[in-house]
Amino acid sequence: MIAIRPARGEDVAAIDTLLRRCFPAPHEANLVRDLCAEGDMVLVLTAWDEEEGEVAGMVAFSRMSVSVGGKPVSAVALAPVAVAPAYRRHGVAEALITAGLERLEMEGVVLCFVLGEPDFYTRFGFQADIASGFETPYAGAFLLALPLQGGLIPCGVRGPATHAPAFTRLGKDA
Repeated sequence: MIAIRPARGEDVAAIDTLLRRCFPAPHEANLVRDLCAEGDMVLVLTAWDEEEGEVAGMVAFSRMSVSVGGKPVSAVALAPVAVAPAYRRHGVAEALITAGLERLEMEGVVLCFVLGEPDFYTRFGFQADIASGFETPYAGAFLLALPLQGGLIPCGVRGPATHAPAFTRLGKDA
């Protein structure tokens, strides 16, 4: 049975190992470490196989600086999401993302961004046209946004959207 829960201190090594196994380089593991160390991590959820006693997957949401009409809005970035090879195509990523978005909604987050495959993320309601109104170095077809809180952020809004500083180092940490 897979259980979704917030990450705990004792999960750090398992999450790091999972990220290093799931990605070809250590960039995502280093990103998660830096986001946590720098105080920019908002939420990390893990999926645990309780029978095997191992982590099956994880998802992270980090703080962003976003303004709409000159006013700050509570926003996060979804990244990374990782699922161990043995658990892929069993709904683990979907369960993690859905649980994370539900929790963020309850905590009053207004907007969630993701840089990823549109065919995957649109199933959760992420849209490129929402993200396209924001000024960010990650702008393009793969930057998507999901308005939470009943869709308070409409299409075509304009304003800056800045990821946590650790993202600017992503890929430079060989």
